Amino acid sequence: MPAFSSSTVRMKAPEDAVALPVREPVDLAFWALDAARRRVGEGGDERLIEALAEELREAAADARTRGPVTAFSYVPEPRLGELARVELSALVADDTYPTMTVDLLRRYLTTPTPISFRPPEAEPRELPVGPAVRVRHAYVQDADRDGTGTILETCAYGIVPDAKWGLVLLTSWREQAHTDRLCTLTDGLAEAVAVS
Repeated sequence: MPAFSSSTVRMKAPEDAVALPVREPVDLAFWALDAARRRVGEGGDERLIEALAEELREAAADARTRGPVTAFSYVPEPRLGELARVELSALVADDTYPTMTVDLLRRYLTTPTPISFRPPEAEPRELPVGPAVRVRHAYVQDADRDGTGTILETCAYGIVPDAKWGLVLLTSWREQAHTDRLCTLTDGLAEAVAVS
């Protein structure tokens, strides 16, 4: 059993977010339709509900592939769909890396990839739950032959509440006009992470 399993990790859900069922055994299509109906509101347009339900189903299925502790689809305006995805994951120290450190998480989060759009930016932070590193990164997704694709921005925190395990809080989005707002949202979420 991982060292963090005896701890309780809490994260405040962003306002206007839909909690994604990343660990619960549910029928995603049924869940997504119900979640979309609740987010849009009573008497909402059925086409909007169906479109949002499909987006939420895809978001939940995608998040499940990474196995986070918890995940949210941030939907401040249902007619525009998901603005950002927020995931909180746990990383456990192992034989290769027996101690979890901020530097280890910094290296993990700043490793360039073949689809990195620009070099990642990292800065140390101190959070109520422990030392951390904040990393901004951008990737080119679905690039065509010319290298043109969609930019995926991320703001992540690598958090070390304990030497045996760490947390990664990751917010990702495609709408560049909302970058400052979504980084501020991520900063607030990181400040509110609690472990008991």
